[in-house]
Amino acid sequence: MNIAPATVPVAVGGHVLDVPGELRLVTALPGLPGRTSYVLDALDDTGVLFALRSVDADEHEVRLFVVSPTLYFPDYHPRIRPGVLGDDTDPADVVVLVVVHPGAAGEPPTANLLAPVLVDRARGLAVQSVLDEDWPLRAPVG
Repeated sequence: MNIAPATVPVAVGGHVLDVPGELRLVTALPGLPGRTSYVLDALDDTGVLFALRSVDADEHEVRLFVVSPTLYFPDYHPRIRPGVLGDDTDPADVVVLVVVHPGAAGEPPTANLLAPVLVDRARGLAVQSVLDEDWPLRAPVG
């Protein structure tokens, strides 16, 4: 049984915002078809590191690591296309998370800044969106 917290605190630009613990993806993540229900679990007390776990009933659980880019990439301010989460999304409610790939063989972990996970914190919706800007696909974390 997967029990998600009602909200999870996420550090964003010097503030801490509450994000729903249960997220529904507008479209499945690339390479993970059929998985649209996820739980966001905090892995630290600072609101930066999270596990994003799939909880679709007929699929094996998938876990991705995501971070709020505030701490590691303070100059990261991607331009979000209007309507990417639907026309009802208030841009002020969008929280940006980036997928992190753990490092291997002494290499640092990397973050995908080109395709962040955008979360509508008012509606619990999320989508991974490829940006029109030139951000790295594998930016070293740390």
